Amino acid sequence: MSAGLRSGQVAQAAGVNVQTLRYYERRGLLAEPERSEGGHRLYGEDAVTALRVIKAAQRLGFTLEEVAELLEAGRHRHGRPVAGLRDRAVAKLAEVDAKIADLTTIRTALVAAVDAGCDDLAICASSACCPIPFTDLAEENRNAGPCC
Repeated sequence: MSAGLRSGQVAQAAGVNVQTLRYYERRGLLAEPERSEGGHRLYGEDAVTALRVIKAAQRLGFTLEEVAELLEAGRHRHGRPVAGLRDRAVAKLAEVDAKIADLTTIRTALVAAVDAGCDDLAICASSACCPIPFTDLAEENRNAGPCC
């Protein structure tokens, strides 16, 4: 390969820094590039595409380990059915939905705490009317005094 993109060019084109590029290379997410006669890494345009795919998958919530598995599955399909993007996207969607449900519960509790005027966590936790869900854990410390 006489022509290719150097590390800085690939990183800039993909919107990452050079350290990220090298890290992905060490993790096996990117193929090791060829070298120039001077020892500089020379990447093909496919490296830019691969980096963009990796970053897009991360934005969708996939971990680097999951991205590596997706890339590996794509490389070794050879006509065999392998759990690819669709199956993993369905699983990731279920994770996202569970996180949204958890965050909605947290938000509801925080809004209730703000609306109740809770200002001191220890006092609020020992109050019978504390809206924060951990109050049942401190049941023995409850008093019948004013809320928060």
